[in-house]
Amino acid sequence: MISNYLKIALRNIYKYKGYSFINIFGLATGMAVAILIGLWIYDELSYDKHHANYNRIAQVMQHRTFNGKIATHKSMPAVMAEEIRNNYGSDFKYVLQSSWTSIHILAHGEKKLSKTGNFFEPQVIDMLSLKMLKGTQASLNEPSSIILSESFAKSFFGDTDPMDKIIKLDSKTDVKVTGVYEDLPYNSSFRDMNYVLPWQLYLNLNDWIKKMENPWDSNFSQTFVQIADNADMEAVSKKIVDIKRKKTPRENSNAQVFLHPMSKWYLFPEFKDGHNTGGRIEFVWLFGIIGIFVLLLACINFMNLSTARSEKRAKEVGIRKSIGSVRSQLIIQFFSESLLVVALAFLISLVLVYVLTPSFNELADKKIAILWTNPIFWLLGITFSIITGLIAGSYPALYLSSFQPVKVLKGTFRVGRFASVPRKVLVVLQFTVSVTLIIGTIIVFRQIQHAKNRPVGYNRDGLINMYMMTDDIHKHFDVIRNELINSAAILDMTESGSPTTEVWNTNGGFDWEGKDPNLAVDFPNNGVTQSYGKTVGWQFKEGRDFSKEFASDSSAFVVNESAVKFMGLKNPVGKFVKWNGTPYKIIGVIKDMVVQSPYSPVRASLFHISGSAESVVILKLNPEKNSKESLDKIETVLKKYNPAAPFEYQFVDQEYAHKFGDEERVGKLSTFFAILAIFISCLGLFGLASFVAEQRTKEIGVRKVLGASVLNLWQLLSKDFVILVLISCFIAIPIAYFYLNGWLQRYDYRTDISWWIFAVSVAGALFITLLTVSFQAIKAAIANPVKSLKTE
Repeated sequence: MISNYLKIALRNIYKYKGYSFINIFGLATGMAVAILIGLWIYDELSYDKHHANYNRIAQVMQHRTFNGKIATHKSMPAVMAEEIRNNYGSDFKYVLQSSWTSIHILAHGEKKLSKTGNFFEPQVIDMLSLKMLKGTQASLNEPSSIILSESFAKSFFGDTDPMDKIIKLDSKTDVKVTGVYEDLPYNSSFRDMNYVLPWQLYLNLNDWIKKMENPWDSNFSQTFVQIADNADMEAVSKKIVDIKRKKTPRENSNAQVFLHPMSKWYLFPEFKDGHNTGGRIEFVWLFGIIGIFVLLLACINFMNLSTARSEKRAKEVGIRKSIGSVRSQLIIQFFSESLLVVALAFLISLVLVYVLTPSFNELADKKIAILWTNPIFWLLGITFSIITGLIAGSYPALYLSSFQPVKVLKGTFRVGRFASVPRKVLVVLQFTVSVTLIIGTIIVFRQIQHAKNRPVGYNRDGLINMYMMTDDIHKHFDVIRNELINSAAILDMTESGSPTTEVWNTNGGFDWEGKDPNLAVDFPNNGVTQSYGKTVGWQFKEGRDFSKEFASDSSAFVVNESAVKFMGLKNPVGKFVKWNGTPYKIIGVIKDMVVQSPYSPVRASLFHISGSAESVVILKLNPEKNSKESLDKIETVLKKYNPAAPFEYQFVDQEYAHKFGDEERVGKLSTFFAILAIFISCLGLFGLASFVAEQRTKEIGVRKVLGASVLNLWQLLSKDFVILVLISCFIAIPIAYFYLNGWLQRYDYRTDISWWIFAVSVAGALFITLLTVSFQAIKAAIANPVKSLKTE
């Protein structure tokens, strides 16, 4: 019996090839989108969960009030871990100090690589549950040891056993390989940790840490903890809130220390005014809703076309009932056909996902794959397929199977004037979703473009950053600079404490005339050489640049216009600002330079002449020379004076472009889903237009005989669909405005929502609708009326 039902179902699929293709492929596309989004959400929600102690690990963070606002920081004093262990040891299993993940040069023989890694206290192996492939849990106990990730060890040593090999670190010190650990997954907060070095070695290499008068004054490292098995995260967090205030009440009287659980690092990283405001979790909700709606569109198509075609099968039902078929058999027949179509769609969707996954991963910056061995994945897929098949098949199965064969075969059966109403409602719902996605995509890209067009206050063209891991460039700075300028490879060169696209250093301890004595401040304060302004092309509003001709510039500041505004200085040039009691004279005011988020206000910033080696070298390439030739010349000169370091650089304009990464990724994904939503909606519209044209074949024939033109008939068949889409647009516009206006509020520097965005979206939706419907409408309109009016 079952095989008979399947044979009839396959015959019907084959008989109505066009409708079957639209049904199956449309549903498969929707399922594929839903699966891709589901895999993306699964990856987002499983971030860091491979760590065995995921629910008990946290990072120590602090809220501090500076410049009249509460700011939240991850940076901690280097003594924080020891202080917590000494005073609250029973509440913690591990308390570990760590450096930031940063680039270092590792050399073995002739091979030199610069890779990112961390200095960590030895217990990191246990806390992060690193799987040691070689070595033991005690591999970091010696200060001169290093453990490598599996992939890094492979790229560095090939098939040779790396154990006990000696590596030169930053041309300064030798470390011995004492372990190799399995690579951390891509969805890990520590995925860029290619190696781990002992924290004690970091202290040994940086004498300035030991020489600090008050180690609580400098926040330059990170502190990670694992709470005790019987401890509560929130309760422990409340215990340590005053730990910093007690140590330095004057400087840190407003510091509030707290624990930020690992479960919130990735999805809830953002803070405002001391409160956790979310973060990427918003994207999870956004794409989850989009996935549901795109799948809903596909299901609507399937149900619309299934119910539309079912009305054509009324005579089949009448004949089958007249020769003895009972209602239960007809119900099973219709359900089996529906379930077969859904099953085929599900199989095709898996193929689509398999094919699209590499491109989707590149677009979304992921490494996801179909969860072939995950029973929950199959359970959800099969359950959804069955539910969709049953819902879509319920109308023909329950409604058509109840027909009286006498009425059907006499021709007195009528479907009813309201039979098409549910289909029209579903079409309106489809295009409401599609138009909302179109509007959203336009506004996301408009916001990105708005920020990209923001004046940055300096010239990024031909500017490159190089990060210094040795002192060699600093020692030979003047010689290298002169040689490169004389070769015409560069226009100028400078050292800086921060790259032009980041803030690495901030300081407090500033005082000026008229300052509120109770106001705690924290300003970006960048140490640079005299050629910095000429190299980056900053723009002066008042005063002058640093110059070697003025020895007094060693105690001078160049400030930005935000600093002048914040300090309330009138005629700032010539005024003095004290830094830790030492007076610095303001010699110039520059336009604000956008070096952090392009969506946020520029912070009050100061620049001073540095007296020591800085972290970054910035070069301005000569625009009149070929960039490749200039870079080759720079590499030759640097290898002569800095042989220990590989020649690596980043173009500033590319680094700045990375700041738009999350928004551009959201925009591209939204575009991808919007196109698929429109495609699915148009598939359904095409199928319904075809059905309507077929249903009104005789009417069209009569109208043509009576003199109706092709244009008249095209208008007749298109009018209803245009009205439905217009209704969709009027519903979509307020919904899109409400949600997107709320999304824009998270940015301080944001675009506005112009009326033309809605006009373009409506016009686009109408154009797509007419394009989709017109094919069937014109095809029906130009058909020979003689064929249309022939009896069956």
